[in-house]
Amino acid sequence: MRVSTSQIFNIANIGMANAQSAVTKTQEQIATGKRVLSPADDPVAATQILQLTQEVARTEQFSKNIDIAENNLNLEEVALKSITNLVQRMQELAVSAGNTAVLTTDDYKAIIAEADSRIDELLNLQNTRNASGQYIFAGYQGATKPFEADGGGNYSYHGDEGQLRLNASDSVTVPVSDSGKRIFVDVESSHNTFYTEASASNEANPPARISVGEVVDQELFDELYPDDLVIRFNNPSDTNPPASNFTVLERTSGKVLLANERYVDGGEIEVAGAKFNIFGAAYPGQASTPATLPFTFGAPVDFSAAASEVNITVGGRTETLVLDQNVTNAADLANALTATANTVANSGASQNAAKLSSLGINVDATGFSVAGGWNVTVAYGDANTDSVMGFATTGVGTTSVDGVVGEAGDSFTVNSTQKQGLLTSLSRFSQAMKEFDGSQQSRDHLEDVVAKTITNLDNAVTNLSIVQGEVGARLNTLESAKELNADNKLYTETVLSDLRDLDYAEAATRLEIESFVLSASQQSFIKVSNLSLFNFLS
Repeated sequence: MRVSTSQIFNIANIGMANAQSAVTKTQEQIATGKRVLSPADDPVAATQILQLTQEVARTEQFSKNIDIAENNLNLEEVALKSITNLVQRMQELAVSAGNTAVLTTDDYKAIIAEADSRIDELLNLQNTRNASGQYIFAGYQGATKPFEADGGGNYSYHGDEGQLRLNASDSVTVPVSDSGKRIFVDVESSHNTFYTEASASNEANPPARISVGEVVDQELFDELYPDDLVIRFNNPSDTNPPASNFTVLERTSGKVLLANERYVDGGEIEVAGAKFNIFGAAYPGQASTPATLPFTFGAPVDFSAAASEVNITVGGRTETLVLDQNVTNAADLANALTATANTVANSGASQNAAKLSSLGINVDATGFSVAGGWNVTVAYGDANTDSVMGFATTGVGTTSVDGVVGEAGDSFTVNSTQKQGLLTSLSRFSQAMKEFDGSQQSRDHLEDVVAKTITNLDNAVTNLSIVQGEVGARLNTLESAKELNADNKLYTETVLSDLRDLDYAEAATRLEIESFVLSASQQSFIKVSNLSLFNFLS
């Protein structure tokens, strides 16, 4: 068989290229310290290496989460400890303040000064922020300042009830925050109490505000509980002479407890055992323009011979009135529409007055009127009702067009609760001391407030202790998770090293052999390339 010169060169070239490739790969393995440089080197090992690398990355992220969680919880633990110490100091002040028979108004001024200073300190602690600038007691609303003073000794919570969590491992999730509402607001009270609140829709500018208030007659307030109070400001024209005024109602029943009460800026309001103050000029709203639908009396009709019905609609509510009397003039018509007894047996006319009252409609010889401003519709009557009323009552009937519903004024609420916020308890304690004037009445009042304050502060300390215990338990959980993650990472990295890392001794020996093969290939090619008949021609 004849071997051409080109074949010799091709074979030599392939052999040297393969040898050079082997040397290069081994050199790269030695340089990187890795045995598997690409999936082609070991497909099975490459898949396992990818999985193990991801596991190491997850474990490292868990370690970072644990560091963040420990920082947050340690900060919360410090804040709670400081707050607990502060509350315990306030308990001491409350006990001292209970000596009403000994202490003078000057003595109370000193206690008030420290109490107010401690309240400001507590407010700052409850608004503690972490290294990222997030408020730790705001729930999910970390960027929102959770506690703010609204004026008049009132404090409001603007966070939510969320609880941030971080994964400490594949199977362990740890809460790293607590809602300020749960810790500082939802504290069991020694008695039924309330918190005050201004409606978010109030329009006065600057806004009127309501004080924190207090229960001054527990028995009366217990009768109201669990209902709430609503304070609504009315148009000045609702009183004679016109003046700023308000109405107090029970929220659920709508029962009016104080009607068109004259408003005095900052004056005390006492109702249903609760006492509070409202400061500022509240928006009075707009008065209603009554809706009217006048009669134009036509021909007389004796409805006692054949009763007629007519529908009256106001504000989406409809009632059916029955006419069963002899109507000879407008006054008779008004009497028939406001009947409280049947002229014709079982006609139903006896319910007319009650139905009109439920709709807020007044009827006299001039016609219909609705003081609230809602327009009134009279419909689905007959020819006889058309005749006596003087306008169309058949079909869709006739609707008044002059009514204008008034605009409600500012409103405030007194919300019944069995909880009392920590700041609220201290604010009421401070206010009671400020009201002390040495009289027996003020002594009795202060003693009552002090007793309630001591009990409520005991409940607050209990609440704080529970949360402190939970924080400690979470830190222990994180410590255990940290140790478990460290063990898992060590094991994973050991297995990963066995699969991925290079055996330098074996690689060095292999490099020597591959280098020798490359050198031999090169030397052989030199000799073979000189084998030609032309070298033997002379």
